[in-house]
Amino acid sequence: MRVWKRTLSGRLSRKSSSFLENMANEDNQSIHNENNENNHVRTLRDYINPTRTCARSCIVFPPDASHFNFKPGIIQLLPTFHGLELENPYLHLREFKEVCNTYNDLNCSMNIIRLKLFPFSLKHKAKTWLQSLKSGSICAWDEMQQQLLKKFFPSHNTNSFKRQITTFTQKLGETFYKCWDRYKDLLTTCPHHGFETWRLVSQFYEGLTSKDRQMVDLMCNKTFENKDPNEAMEYLDLLAENAQN
Repeated sequence: MRVWKRTLSGRLSRKSSSFLENMANEDNQSIHNENNENNHVRTLRDYINPTRTCARSCIVFPPDASHFNFKPGIIQLLPTFHGLELENPYLHLREFKEVCNTYNDLNCSMNIIRLKLFPFSLKHKAKTWLQSLKSGSICAWDEMQQQLLKKFFPSHNTNSFKRQITTFTQKLGETFYKCWDRYKDLLTTCPHHGFETWRLVSQFYEGLTSKDRQMVDLMCNKTFENKDPNEAMEYLDLLAENAQN
C-alpha cells in the first residue's frame, strides 16, 4: 500500500517501506510494554507454594443424570473397596450391585445410579486409582467394571485361581460339606474361570477322597455319571446340605 506525505514546500512525496516498518515496530513495542506492566510478576513463593487445581472427572454422565437424587443413608449402605492385595473386586462389585438394586428411581437408569454411587464405595488406593483415570474416559457402567477388574484382578490372579480349580482336592479330615463349600467359594472368587459345568463337576468329584466318592455314588444308586452337568451340580448341593444337617 502506498502512503504519501506533503513536504514543507507543499509537494507530495511517498514514504519508504522502512519508515512504515519502524512505525509498526514502535506500536508493537508499546503494546508489549503495556502488557508487561499489567502482568503479575511471579515471585519464588508463587512457584514453591502448590496451586489448587481441579481435574475433570473420568466419568461422563448422560444428560438425564441431573435428575438423580441421593437418598439419605444410601452411602452408608455401600460396601467399601480399598484396592488391597487380599480384597476381591468381583465380590465388591457383587455386593455393590446388591445395594444399588434396592435403589428405585424412576427418573434415572441403573447405569446412572451405579456410576453416581460407585466412587463413594472406593477408599484409599482404589480411590486414588479412580482419580488417576483419564478425564472423560468412562461413559458407562460396563466400562467402569472392566477398568476396575483390569487394575485389581490382573491376568496372573486369574491363572492362579484356575490352577486351584483344576488341582482341587479334599483336605485330610475335611467333611464333604466343607469341601463342597470351599470349592464353590473358589468358583465365586473367580467367576470368569471359563470352565464348562461338566468339567467343574468332574474336577470336584476326582478331587474327593475315595470314601466320599463312594458316598456320592451310593446316595444316587451309582447313577452319578449318568446325570447331566447341571443336574449333577444340583445333586452335589443337595448332598452337601443333607450332610450338614
